[in-house]
Amino acid sequence: KNKMKPRLKVKYEKEIIPKLLKDLDFDNVMEVPKIQKICLSQGIGSAVSDKKMIEQANLEMTKIAGQKSIITKSKKDIANFKLRKGMPIGVKVTLRKDRMYEFLDRLISISMPGIRDFQGINPKGFDGRGNYTVGIKEQIIFPEIKVDEVKKITGMDITFVTSAKSDQDARSLLESFGLPFKKK
Repeated sequence: KNKMKPRLKVKYEKEIIPKLLKDLDFDNVMEVPKIQKICLSQGIGSAVSDKKMIEQANLEMTKIAGQKSIITKSKKDIANFKLRKGMPIGVKVTLRKDRMYEFLDRLISISMPGIRDFQGINPKGFDGRGNYTVGIKEQIIFPEIKVDEVKKITGMDITFVTSAKSDQDARSLLESFGLPFKKK
């Protein structure tokens, strides 16, 4: 089984590791941060009143990620939102290994350049533990989604879970992959 390695995985192994080893002053290759997984999640508020919304979101998320997404359910009753425990309220998918690199490649080279008036992603999305979340306002930036089939424009969160010990290291890692952070 001689499968081609994803382009960004090769880039990580050949260019990013040596660069970060030098820049971040690590002694050991194993210390260099890596992206462990990418989680895509989408809350569908209107799903409470419309069951088809969830199915649509599930299909779209599966297309975007290239792997089956799962439906998230509410954990408790919230009367104000007309929510019952166990009602479907969103979809999520977690990408690892090759699929993760392939998704990242499409995100950086195809989807992000397609965002109108795009100035870069917000550098404030780090959580203090080396993970980064970016919100996307429209799912139609992904080429897998056909605009004329979309019933409602929905956004989503994309979280990059890295093994970095600090936000600074995580940012260096994500920047070397080519994530376009806003310049100050």
